[in-house]
Amino acid sequence: MRRVFFLEHDLARQRAMQAVQQAPAGLMVVIQEKTRTLDQNALLWPLLTAVSNQVIWHGTKLSPNEWKDVFTAALKRQKVVPGIDGGFVVCASKTSTMPKGEFSDLLELIYAFGAERNVDFHEERRATSEANYGVAK
Repeated sequence: MRRVFFLEHDLARQRAMQAVQQAPAGLMVVIQEKTRTLDQNALLWPLLTAVSNQVIWHGTKLSPNEWKDVFTAALKRQKVVPGIDGGFVVCASKTSTMPKGEFSDLLELIYAFGAERNVDFHEERRATSEANYGVAK
């Protein structure tokens, strides 16, 4: 059983409290910030693609997914550990579970990184808007 309440107004708070009062023993309650928005997620991939297309990182071209790992690791100051069979593993977190504020920080980090390297984000965002919505933004 899973119920989610967005505490946006008094009625939602009342319904959440009622659900807690009526819940059987053994369940748990978690209160957390909302995770990223659809608009934030839609912005992430054009930005990552622009960086991927325009930046060579220490002699290597990285995919948008690899850049997501690099930026997420930088934002979270994550640790890197040796892999079981060699190489290294970044102990990363998922962007899908990031609160909206933290996801905004991730987007700002990407913009700042791109600005330092003269990445043109506008063209990639325009192409993505045209592909997804049939209109240029």
